[in-house]
Amino acid sequence: MSISTLLATDRIFTDADITSKKRLLEYIAEKAAEQLSLSQQAIFNKLIERERLGSTGLGQGFAVPHARLENLDQTHACFVKLNHAVNYDAMDKQPVDLIFVLLIPEASTEEHLQILASLARIFSQSTIPDKIRECHSAEEIIRLIAQAETDN
Repeated sequence: MSISTLLATDRIFTDADITSKKRLLEYIAEKAAEQLSLSQQAIFNKLIERERLGSTGLGQGFAVPHARLENLDQTHACFVKLNHAVNYDAMDKQPVDLIFVLLIPEASTEEHLQILASLARIFSQSTIPDKIRECHSAEEIIRLIAQAETDN
């Protein structure tokens, strides 16, 4: 499954004004609940539960909060670009401002791992995070991610 096909312009949020990791996860849960008709609290709880296992901050200001959810029939992704980076307990100890969110059906373990591996390959390309920071629209972000997938 292509990462860029998981995204749609209505699931990319640029210039979000958020000041903490907790508030970021609340924001993600709020946006996802609106689109998926699922409980905002259930989504938030699953995201927090996953973060307790270890930070999903991968480095270079990039994080991939993710959760497997009951009552979800297909994978859902969204992307958040923050106005200002927040402390996220990332592996490189750098604050995070680029967030790729992944919500996956409870039983989709293999798909989950494949998507996470693809994201790691894309965002480990040294120029991708900075190029995304320069994007001003959802369309630009999708194009850039699609290009990074083909270059990879």
